[in-house]
Amino acid sequence: MASPNKEEYSEDVIQLTMVAKALAHPARISILRYLAEKDGCCFNLISNEIPLADSTVSQHLAELKKAGLVKGTIDPPGIKYCIDYKD
Repeated sequence: MASPNKEEYSEDVIQLTMVAKALAHPARISILRYLAEKDGCCFNLISNEIPLADSTVSQHLAELKKAGLVKGTIDPPGIKYCIDYKD
């Protein structure tokens, strides 16, 4: 039996899958918990809280952004991250 194509799933099912994947790592949960306590913060503050290499924290933030859970706003000299509470 062939598995269904991605096109056969509704957009909301695909989005839910992306969120579930993003939440499936303890570092990402830790990042979300930290951001939930803040009104937003720069990468360095997040990286100091998560016991991983900066590049790994950056990859986790990218996955959270891809899933629509976190957004980043350019705030020179860096990016300010916060939870994306969909308007």
